[in-house]
Amino acid sequence: MGSGDERIGLVEEQLEVGTREVDRGRVRIRTKVDTREELVEAALRQDDVAVERVPIGRLLDAVPAVREEDGVLIVPVLEERLVVTKQLFLKEEVRVSSRTRLETVRQPVLLRSERVELSRDEPPDPDNPDHTRQELNDGR
Repeated sequence: MGSGDERIGLVEEQLEVGTREVDRGRVRIRTKVDTREELVEAALRQDDVAVERVPIGRLLDAVPAVREEDGVLIVPVLEERLVVTKQLFLKEEVRVSSRTRLETVRQPVLLRSERVELSRDEPPDPDNPDHTRQELNDGR
């Protein structure tokens, strides 16, 4: 604050509450409250502050200082960023070669096959010569 600043003293009322014993038979207590209104005038100072965020996005070599330009306080906001580089590096080679060779192998193998045998349990009917042919066609 400069030497021309005004100071205002502030006043505060404080309330203290207490209790006491009263014999109701002997003393009667009444309270009466009077109020009055007074107009008080005081000069109050109020500062309005505007905050503006300006994106910069620039790489720096050193931390800039807090500065003031034309009555505006400029506070730099910094961020460290990790920079990772990727390089292609030949670590090793794996070499795979192949060759073809023929080999004759003999091994015993069990093979299975099915065949069908037909037999008839009842004698053929001599009166019906087609009866035998019909049973064979039906798969009996």
